[in-house]
Amino acid sequence: MRILGLDVGDKRIGVAISDPMGWTAQGLEVLERESQEEFIRLKEIVELYDVEKIVVGLPKNMNGTLGPQAEKVERFIEHIGDNLGLPIVRWDERLSTVAAERSLLEADMSRSRRKRVIDKVAAVLILQSYLDFIDRSKGISSQHDENKLC
Repeated sequence: MRILGLDVGDKRIGVAISDPMGWTAQGLEVLERESQEEFIRLKEIVELYDVEKIVVGLPKNMNGTLGPQAEKVERFIEHIGDNLGLPIVRWDERLSTVAAERSLLEADMSRSRRKRVIDKVAAVLILQSYLDFIDRSKGISSQHDENKLC
């Protein structure tokens, strides 16, 4: 089962994809937000990779509330939900872009190169965070099942 991760911004959308086992996230591409073209490309990606679920980073404020950018992302989610017909998970993405920027700076990447890949790296961080959560949840669930056997 493949899961698609998205970091949705005003100008660009970072795209990441999980491996078939759902363990790791890899950066796929950055889509420019251009009059519906990004939706056509997302549909192509969903079909090409046989995606079963989409995780979209939801930019919450530091206090957990939703601001204007989150409302824009919610409208985007509604649109892809209507057009792709897949389950969509909203995932807290607070500081994902900051973490992406930090990792690219540590890699000594030039400013122009960082600008081209930061959204993809943020999408990877969002998706990997979700995959790690799912993996931990499975571990907790199996521990509870083992306790029932005792």
